[in-house]
Amino acid sequence: MWNRCRGLTLVELILAIVVIGAGLAGVLAAFQVAVRGSADPMIQKQMVAIAEEMVEEISLRPFAATPNAAPAPCARNTFNDVDDYNGYNVTGICDIAGNALPQLADYGVAVAVTNTSLAGVAAKRIAVTVSMGARNLTLLAYRTNWAN
Repeated sequence: MWNRCRGLTLVELILAIVVIGAGLAGVLAAFQVAVRGSADPMIQKQMVAIAEEMVEEISLRPFAATPNAAPAPCARNTFNDVDDYNGYNVTGICDIAGNALPQLADYGVAVAVTNTSLAGVAAKRIAVTVSMGARNLTLLAYRTNWAN
């Protein structure tokens, strides 16, 4: 009786290489899609951080309008009440003194402040919109006259 040799034939080996190659190509294609979009969460987090900073800065200003000097184009250091931020719209993020932050030059921020009422209490609706390319993120907040 013949002892059968154990091992793979050439046909079986080629078929195994083709199957493994096709599976590996599918996995690598999935990784390519994941890697291509991996910067998206960072951009989203930066947009949220910029919007939160602006909302906090605005919310800490007094509710009542008071006169002030006109600021430089990007500066906000002369803003002394919530209403001063209405219409603020810049491309390229600056600190409060107006110094440009080059790492955030592609971002834009726009602020709209409107008078409203919350259950009969005077309030200001603060809408901060941060943009980056075709993406926009709007963060809404309300400021009441709880303290000057």
